[in-house]
Amino acid sequence: MTDTTTDDRAEVPGADDVDVDVDVFIDTVSMEEDPAELFPGDSGTLDADVRRVLVRLLQRRFLLAEKNRQQWRTLLDNQQVIESRLHDLFVHLVVDHQRGIAYKRQVRSDELDVPVLLRDEAYTRAETLVLVHLRTVFQRERGAGETSARVDVEEIEQTALTYFDPDDTNVAARQREIRAAVLRLAKEGVVEEESEGRYRVTPLVEVVLSNERLSELSAWLREQVRTGGEVALDEVPAEEAVADDAPGDADAPGDADAPAADETADLGPTLEEAAADDAPAAGAPATDDASEEVAR
Repeated sequence: MTDTTTDDRAEVPGADDVDVDVDVFIDTVSMEEDPAELFPGDSGTLDADVRRVLVRLLQRRFLLAEKNRQQWRTLLDNQQVIESRLHDLFVHLVVDHQRGIAYKRQVRSDELDVPVLLRDEAYTRAETLVLVHLRTVFQRERGAGETSARVDVEEIEQTALTYFDPDDTNVAARQREIRAAVLRLAKEGVVEEESEGRYRVTPLVEVVLSNERLSELSAWLREQVRTGGEVALDEVPAEEAVADDAPGDADAPGDADAPAADETADLGPTLEEAAADDAPAAGAPATDDASEEVAR
């Protein structure tokens, strides 16, 4: 039996015949280095990584698993507490595990006075036309067994132009509108530019535009073409906002003119307003495959 000293051993009751190593001294951590406090006066309880995910969800329209794998894992590991924090702000968290997409929705209630933190932002009609084409291509390629769908900007442009007023001679202006619409959708992650003018359509397009809403808009466009030959852009019903957006979102266009937190932005006609032009009556777009609504 080896000898021990009081420098690194302590007597343990009932351990006369057994040597037991016991740490006598434990390193202490000063209050300034307390890991629970991330900054002076911090009273939060979440780890730094969890807080970053929470902030990202408030800043951006979507959190994509494919683009943010570490934050996606943090979200899944801490989903309950993140949901609780958002619920404190009257905001829903929607996590689409199948598509790897998380987004938020403003809570709205007729029974409860809910302050509006997030604003709804409608797509322009040009963006809606582009969305219809992208969703159609995505659906067609998936139906054919392809794992991804790709499209050229010239194809998008040519298709969208067929729905403009044929008497409008300012084609260049319409082309700029369409290309601006593609750029906005690329910024949101609906499409990704793989090479100049060549885009991959992402699964996010299914969340933005459901099968039901795609069928509605496509049928309405076909009917307009059948009865009137061409469809003027100002007759196309604008698709409603795809996601609630926090004021000051760096990704949102027109942030400098964003409304206050207790206002709702009037950035384009809703489906109900467009119904006056004989557009198909419908509520906000709902995601298919039993997913929840993205915005109301």
